[in-house]
Amino acid sequence: MIQDLINKGLQLSKNSLFQKLLGKAGGLMSKPVKLGMLLTAAYGKLVDVDSDKSGFDQVKEVMQTFIRLVKAYINGNYRDVSKKSMLVGVAVLLYLVTPLDVIPDFIPVIGFLDDISLMAWFIDSFQKEITNFKAWESNKNFEPTIGTL
Repeated sequence: MIQDLINKGLQLSKNSLFQKLLGKAGGLMSKPVKLGMLLTAAYGKLVDVDSDKSGFDQVKEVMQTFIRLVKAYINGNYRDVSKKSMLVGVAVLLYLVTPLDVIPDFIPVIGFLDDISLMAWFIDSFQKEITNFKAWESNKNFEPTIGTL
């Protein structure tokens, strides 16, 4: 099932709409305010207070981690990420919030299948970047104790 989603996401990443969004992502990288607005919109679309933990929640958690990564990148706190990962990730967020999908979101259930597929492909392709950021995030909260070892 997840491999099917990843394969579908790979196909969507080759779609002309996504390629156009990839170009737009490059322009957004130099505009922190607009990028911040995108992050807010994407976060709002990922948050679903009525859902129980599921596979979707796992995808949502990783994408929320990516949103935090982009915020840290914008603030200059975290730069240990490739530009390609940033551009592709921002393009995925643009696709997520763009009302013009390959499958429109207003169609119940299947309307979000393309969004989920593209996120699954992104997560599979850029897991190392996301894992490195999560490690950085947990280490930055580490406060060494003074005294005995």
